[in-house]
Amino acid sequence: MRQRKLAASAAALTVMLAVPLLGPATAGATTGVTTEPAGQPVVTSAAELAEKPRAMGEVILNVDYQVQETGYWCGPAAVRIALSARGIYRTQGDLAAQLGTHTGGTDWIGQVTRVLSNHVGWYETKEMPNDPPTQAQKDLLWRDIVLNINNNYPIVANIVAPPGNQPPGYPPNQTIYHYFTVIGYNDVNRTVLIADPASFSGYQFYWLTFDHLASLIPPKGYSA
Repeated sequence: MRQRKLAASAAALTVMLAVPLLGPATAGATTGVTTEPAGQPVVTSAAELAEKPRAMGEVILNVDYQVQETGYWCGPAAVRIALSARGIYRTQGDLAAQLGTHTGGTDWIGQVTRVLSNHVGWYETKEMPNDPPTQAQKDLLWRDIVLNINNNYPIVANIVAPPGNQPPGYPPNQTIYHYFTVIGYNDVNRTVLIADPASFSGYQFYWLTFDHLASLIPPKGYSA
């Protein structure tokens, strides 16, 4: 296993999806950063997020956000968002070809890890087969979030969001199989910032509690 050194600081901010997109479908569009945890400030645009003073404990990466261009390109779009933090820009179509994405989506998080690693190294596949996850799996996930974000490497997560356990804006009567990108965290209130290429109901950036994120990943995994 490779050694990773924790950086002193991170850069400041700059599905398989089986249902039609809801909300804006224009690549690069931004609407807002919303909040799940009580007290977390709402930010109305990516530009505002870039300019907003960081809250205590908050680290957010610079990324170039795009809405996924097809209903099954959440994997390519999430990978594109992650690579943009490293100054690498590829089209979603190019990344879909590299990932082996088909009309049913991107089958496995390991395909995401392979493409990310081919471009920037660093990434490993972390499986979370237990639902709910074990404490050890949750501890590793939080460690990976902090380590990755502090070193300017967003995390790409493969999630399963059933009715009753979904991020904001998701269709409440469907189980959504999806990929999104973790681009920030707050270690005071244990929240994470998501860049979600689906833009369900216009939610493109939003905060989740760490426990909520951990509950969404099983039985899939993440690239970190």
